Amino acid sequence: MSYQQPQPGHPQQPGWGQQPPPAPKKSNAGKIIGFGCLGIIGLLVLIGIIGAVAMGGDDGSDTGTSKQPTAAGDAKPGKDNDAEPDAPKEQPEKKAPVAVTAKQVDFKKSILAQGDDYTSVQVTITNNSKSDIDINPLYVTITDTDGSKHTAELGVDEDQLDTVKLAPGENVTGTVTGKGKFDAGYVTYTDGLIGDSVRGDVS
Repeated sequence: MSYQQPQPGHPQQPGWGQQPPPAPKKSNAGKIIGFGCLGIIGLLVLIGIIGAVAMGGDDGSDTGTSKQPTAAGDAKPGKDNDAEPDAPKEQPEKKAPVAVTAKQVDFKKSILAQGDDYTSVQVTITNNSKSDIDINPLYVTITDTDGSKHTAELGVDEDQLDTVKLAPGENVTGTVTGKGKFDAGYVTYTDGLIGDSVRGDVS
């Protein structure tokens, strides 16, 4: 029996009694890998959609929504975080324990006056202290514009300053009269003659 060489272009025929080689089986590995990749991509897309929907409510650009403040410590526009603390408020001016005001007035002659050669100053004394103070015309002196001091002449002016005790918050007004004619510069009140002196300019 002779063996013939196959002709070019023709597949070799299997010999008589020989089984043809089995066809290669298609592997399912490629399909599994393909479906696996597709599932991962789909899962990522789904996560992205869910995330976009969840964050959509926080977007300040949507109509009807307001942008939340960034942080509690953020600076407000127009203010300096390092600004100096407010300056302490000025304390109200403390009142003097005794206040004295005065103005020169016309002399009103009383029956005790000898002539008209007198100068009268109307004095108002206010007690701003927490204790009583004593008021007496003899506790007040008048200093004229030349610097000369004049003591009070008692009983010569009808409106003479009364002798009283002033409680805290009270005041009294009356005249203090000096001998002679002069221009009064200021008056000085001394509590109890030997106490503190308070001066008031004559207007």
